[in-house]
Amino acid sequence: MQENYKSVRDRGTAEIIVKKSKFYANVAPVTTEEEATAFINEIKKQNTTATHNVYAYILRDRNLSRYTDDGEPSMTAGIPTYEVLEKQGITDVCVVITRYFGGTLLGTGGLVRAYSGVCKEGLKAAGVVEKQLCDIYELECDYSLYGKVEYSIKTQGHTILETKFEAMVTVLVCVMTSFSKAFCDKILDDTNVLVVPRVVDTRYVDKDILLEEESV
Repeated sequence: MQENYKSVRDRGTAEIIVKKSKFYANVAPVTTEEEATAFINEIKKQNTTATHNVYAYILRDRNLSRYTDDGEPSMTAGIPTYEVLEKQGITDVCVVITRYFGGTLLGTGGLVRAYSGVCKEGLKAAGVVEKQLCDIYELECDYSLYGKVEYSIKTQGHTILETKFEAMVTVLVCVMTSFSKAFCDKILDDTNVLVVPRVVDTRYVDKDILLEEESV
């Protein structure tokens, strides 16, 4: 698995008007072609009277990408939308741009600018983030060791996701996979091998969340 990649945090929408034509960008994070197709069909169903529903998506899964002009002149809609994603290095994302014709032809250049422009605004609304591969560790200790464990985690710059105070203290920690070995070695050393980190999950986490925690 790759250590990181860029995608979008959530769904987002944006609108621009060019010579009375309205362009609406709808952006969503997706991980499979089925999810992308479902999102495209959802937006199309909401805009059945639209002149065009242009889309583009790029997936890490099988390095798959698709785009369509949906009736717009060739090379003026789907490709400009796709190229915005490609140039920004964004993947696992689907963009659907709906156009309601305003009565004035925009020409090739005008269409390219409109579709690429509203795509960029849609990405801003969805929030472009770097996804970092992380291991989620569970650490269980008695109360006498909790202070050492917490101090060790924080001085290493890792993110505490949850702490439960029951018969024992259980701490969930998010650690960038590239630092996992060093993290485990340090915890074992700081607690004289009394606390043994256990991996309970491996997943991608928004890097800005990790940075927010580090700055606290």
